[in-house]
Amino acid sequence: MTGSVPHWIDGARTTGSATRRASVFQPATGEVAREVVLADQSDVDGAVASAVKAAQDWGESSLSTRAKVMFEFRQLVKANRAELAEIITAEHGKVLSDAAGEVQRGLEVVEFACGIPHLLKGEHSEQVSRGVDAYSVRQPLGVVAGITPFNFPAMVPMWMFPLAIACGNAFILKPSERDPSTAVRLAELFQEAGLPDGVLNVLQGDAFAVNALLDHPDVAAASFVGSTPIAQHVYARGTAAGKRVQALGGAKNHMVVLPDADIDGAADAAVSAGFGSAGERCMAISVVVAVGDVADELVPAITSRMASLVTGPGTDPASQMGPLVTDVHRDRVQSYVDAGVASGATLVVDGRGYAPEGHEGGFWLAPTLFDNVDPSMSIYQDEIFGPVLCVVRVPTLDAAVRLVNANQYGNGTAIFTGDGLAAREYQRRVHVGMIGMNVPIPVPMAYYSFGGWKDSLFGDTHVHGADGVRFYTRTKAITQRWPRHHGVDLGFPTHT
Repeated sequence: MTGSVPHWIDGARTTGSATRRASVFQPATGEVAREVVLADQSDVDGAVASAVKAAQDWGESSLSTRAKVMFEFRQLVKANRAELAEIITAEHGKVLSDAAGEVQRGLEVVEFACGIPHLLKGEHSEQVSRGVDAYSVRQPLGVVAGITPFNFPAMVPMWMFPLAIACGNAFILKPSERDPSTAVRLAELFQEAGLPDGVLNVLQGDAFAVNALLDHPDVAAASFVGSTPIAQHVYARGTAAGKRVQALGGAKNHMVVLPDADIDGAADAAVSAGFGSAGERCMAISVVVAVGDVADELVPAITSRMASLVTGPGTDPASQMGPLVTDVHRDRVQSYVDAGVASGATLVVDGRGYAPEGHEGGFWLAPTLFDNVDPSMSIYQDEIFGPVLCVVRVPTLDAAVRLVNANQYGNGTAIFTGDGLAAREYQRRVHVGMIGMNVPIPVPMAYYSFGGWKDSLFGDTHVHGADGVRFYTRTKAITQRWPRHHGVDLGFPTHT
């Protein structure tokens, strides 16, 4: 891919009026592959104006029309999944199979949105008073925005815009400037599916575009996925401007392994969930909490599996893990490895200094494993967002629960055990939004909602599922009586 990545405004590619550009790298080589235009105020105003113009007619469209467009979009994304995966791999670096899986998980939300005629059913009560009926309806907000991260350039946007649009809103997507091309291709496919111009707009940009959208009076709501400091900023600035905001932040996901667990299964899960997509997942397992003496067997099992992992270019079918997204991010992750060594953790597997032959300029850090990590260390406290797995040893399940609950994040967690009572006790007591039992990455299906607790979520609703429908609509309650004269009554209406 060459050239500049454009905006998608009012159903067409445009470079807008901005003069600022940012580099889009090829992570496997370190080379600049493309540039992306960065929006200025006139570009933001243009995208919002396009959405405002489209929102009224689209909000009045029939549910069957919206469902038909969703079904067509689903088919087009499915047919072009390989192309979308190639775009993701080229700009993000993850291996092609991982990129294709990301598209598939996004498609599940599109499929959920295809059921919008059912999802927008209101409630109805007959004869709440003599001759009086009451019912409720859900109506769109108007123009809504989504601000999405680099690690899932297809899936996270598809958590948002299909459902928002199915609910009758117009949507402005601000993808990460690190891997911006997937969003434009998705918008093109949606237009091909029959979506009217202006209902979905893609605005390329950085922090300026984010703040401009949060401040804009014609944007009614904003969805965000990213780091906790930025999620706090988005929530505070958006709500201060009177907007509805859901902002999903960072994570430090713990995988608790009890002494009765299947060691081979737990080791497979820890490696898969810790190093998939180079650890650049908000649902990655970054801490293994080994209960009792299970670590004595578990750590060698994890180490042996890491020895056979193939880290290389995402386009190489033999690669199981690709590079990190930028050199700046790679250096940040590597600094945590340095800090872990300095603080006294046991470095079991060191991924520093690795580069596959012929790709020495890429943004590489091989899978890394620490044992005997203390909760006071920065490698435990902070979200590293890279292929660094930490093992913390605790004596009991109670100690494991206390450890997880004391952490500032509450996104996802998993427990590996054959003891159903222990697993039930853990899921009941732990202060985390998504829990897996012998499932290392408990991302819920599209008809449930995704989101954490504590500093992993700012706002009242999670994304997609029933919470997504609630977030992108507002409710009207209607009480009706058809003509019958009852005379004047200045008392408070009791409807008896």
